[in-house]
Amino acid sequence: MTARSPAGFSRRHLAQALAAAVAWGLTPSWANPSANAAKAWPTQTVRLVVGFPAGSSPDLTARALAEPLAKVLGHNVIVENKVGAGGNIAADFVAKSTDGHTLGLMINGNMTIARILNPKVPYDPLKDLAPISLIGKAPLVLTVPASGPGVAPGQTAAEWLSQAQKAGDKLSYASPGVGTVAHLGMELLKTKAGIAPVHVPYPGNPQIITAMLGGQVQLALLPPALSAAQVRGGKLRAIGASSTGRSPVAAEVPSLSEIGVKDYQLEIWNALAAPASMPAAVASQLSALVSEIVREPEMRARLFQQGWQVVGSSPEGLRNRIASDTKALGDIIRSQKIELN
Repeated sequence: MTARSPAGFSRRHLAQALAAAVAWGLTPSWANPSANAAKAWPTQTVRLVVGFPAGSSPDLTARALAEPLAKVLGHNVIVENKVGAGGNIAADFVAKSTDGHTLGLMINGNMTIARILNPKVPYDPLKDLAPISLIGKAPLVLTVPASGPGVAPGQTAAEWLSQAQKAGDKLSYASPGVGTVAHLGMELLKTKAGIAPVHVPYPGNPQIITAMLGGQVQLALLPPALSAAQVRGGKLRAIGASSTGRSPVAAEVPSLSEIGVKDYQLEIWNALAAPASMPAAVASQLSALVSEIVREPEMRARLFQQGWQVVGSSPEGLRNRIASDTKALGDIIRSQKIELN
């Protein structure tokens, strides 16, 4: 039986990955191909930047990835939270990094519609970020407090929807910021389900859950894992998932289509990205390494517990997903006339 490291990777895999890392050549500056001898990458600590607070879904994924990635690279991988603007502050930081050792754990919006939503965003996600690998995908779960305004004991999900339709703008919903997938998804849901809650943005999902438990807002589209503990504890209630059918990461939650919301489907995803100046060969090798890490049984199980259905992809596979989501989410922005205030 092959001996395994604490992170769940065989010694053979570690050796192969380290050999691949040594084979990657980088000049001291990624943007200066005329520099002399290429150096093995990485030569120092790698920063993995996240645009949302500690405890948020992107943060948890980044911290899950950091440990095994550090083991195979042979250098520390530290997670840095640069919070704000729906993750765009962090994305801009990654896009403009020149140290050759900065990566970003991104969500859909940061790599797709940032510029469509706001032409003044200081980076272009399609030009300034290098796709590395799609890590995981999941539906969002329409979640409400277990008691309070807009909720009656014993209601079925369909009954809650009927009551929400009658409540109009007396209800409010939270999102992690204007232009995030949760925001766009709720605006689309308003048109599909005939509801009209008022938007209240928050810095991240942990703050949203606190606000829901405190009665400040009455509904939100949340990643499955972040709502699951509160749902199991009887404090929050899952109404429906944004998948077309039951999702493996939220199998106990009916899809919104099951409760009467037709033609509604939405996914969130997270991915690893780098500055566009990363050489394509390095991006390809790093993509293969990350894809292998996330597909390992132990990591797959860990990400599943966080609410992610593991994907793992090539840079081209992620690039294709970016293109399709840019169109789909861009259509929501234009049809609903969503703008930053």
